Amino acid sequence: MQPLSGLDASFLYLETSSQVLHVCGLLTLDGSTIPGGYRFAEFKRMLAERIEAIPEFRRKLHNSPLNLLHPVWVEDETFDIDHHLHRVGVPAPGDRETLAELCAHFAGQPLNRSRPLWEMYVIEGLPGDGVAVMFKMHHATVDGVGGASLIAYLAGTEPGELPPLPAPGSNPEPPSHLELLRSSVQELARRPVELAKLLPGLAGMAPRWIGRALRRQGMPVPFTAPRTSFNATITGVRGIAYTTVDLDDVKTVKNAFGVKVNDVVLALCAGGLRRYFEGRGELPKDPLVATVPVSTEDRTSRDDASNNKVSAFFVTLPTHLPEAAARVYALAESNRQAKEHHHEIDADMLRDWAQFAAPGLFGLAVRAYSALRLADRHPVVHNLVVSNVPGPPVPLYFVGARVTAFYPLGPVFHGAGLNVTVLSYAGKVDIGLLAARELVPDLWSLTDAVREEMRELLEAASALA
Repeated sequence: MQPLSGLDASFLYLETSSQVLHVCGLLTLDGSTIPGGYRFAEFKRMLAERIEAIPEFRRKLHNSPLNLLHPVWVEDETFDIDHHLHRVGVPAPGDRETLAELCAHFAGQPLNRSRPLWEMYVIEGLPGDGVAVMFKMHHATVDGVGGASLIAYLAGTEPGELPPLPAPGSNPEPPSHLELLRSSVQELARRPVELAKLLPGLAGMAPRWIGRALRRQGMPVPFTAPRTSFNATITGVRGIAYTTVDLDDVKTVKNAFGVKVNDVVLALCAGGLRRYFEGRGELPKDPLVATVPVSTEDRTSRDDASNNKVSAFFVTLPTHLPEAAARVYALAESNRQAKEHHHEIDADMLRDWAQFAAPGLFGLAVRAYSALRLADRHPVVHNLVVSNVPGPPVPLYFVGARVTAFYPLGPVFHGAGLNVTVLSYAGKVDIGLLAARELVPDLWSLTDAVREEMRELLEAASALA
């Protein structure tokens, strides 16, 4: 059997019809670069050939008896690509707003848990020879880095060429009911011993970690973020917007201020959000708090079979500072302290404690939290999620078509209805924004504000030269 880790399974338990927990991506393609031109039938054939060879695309969930333990991955013996690959046309005029509205509709729909947890939409009708591909993969299956890696198996660096596939693999067959029941009983019997092993580590770490937070020598303290218009209970209706800045511009700012790329990315978000709230007359007097996911692949144990090798830390976004240069310096310092604070936690700790996640209890708690609209009542944990995912430095050709942009789109949660995900690709930085539409109705104004912040940062960098 191939059981889900507790961390992977938690994304299943925390999901509701309004809080869908899949990661998405929007690829815009130049169909004229496909040898012989774009034809959906040939596009589908090549895609199906690749997908059939990659086990991650063919596995589905199989639940344990009474859902006592986490589900297991098994082979979908009736796998049919037509259940996952969809051909659609974008309504006229096929501009960025129309494309984003169509993709937002797809992003708000939950995945069918009786099948492999992914879908892909080939979107035709864009200006010129443009084609777009919108994909969805459940967070139980991949994190942001893993999703980008899987997509890379479907793309090459030259037209008509695809990289070698990984060694052929298969998923387990569904285990018998008796086998699952026996495994459940054995695992439940081990739980008290495993819990006892974890408690000393938590008891030793927690006082130091909390004390540092209270002394304001690391991450901001949760539940201290200012309330904004997008910190409320969400529905299943989504909004999407996206933009692109030059990677060279980001590096120019990085070098001028002596900071890191991630500091500049967060500064772009902070400045864009300040402009957005100023335009709405809603600028909080206190800085915002962002949750920043971070890969733990180089810190976790080698035997970690989790698909999500990720943790997260809180960082202060200095939206209260009026000058762009001041925001960069403030972010570099707060980011440094937050990372040091975060590294005091063992990378395996989140994974180990997540093993005790209870499906029934988690599901009931999330449904009650949503129904009672508790996100509107308690202090704000954090304002938004900002994620920076490293992408390929060279142009890719997705099943023969040149990828002109790769916009990543992460999930939103009750109480934090905005996600900003950034991916570097072929000399560009593609920025995808996904939001609960009723909380952030004018999402395009935020992307425009981010681009304006890039211009101001370049001016500030030039003044330092």
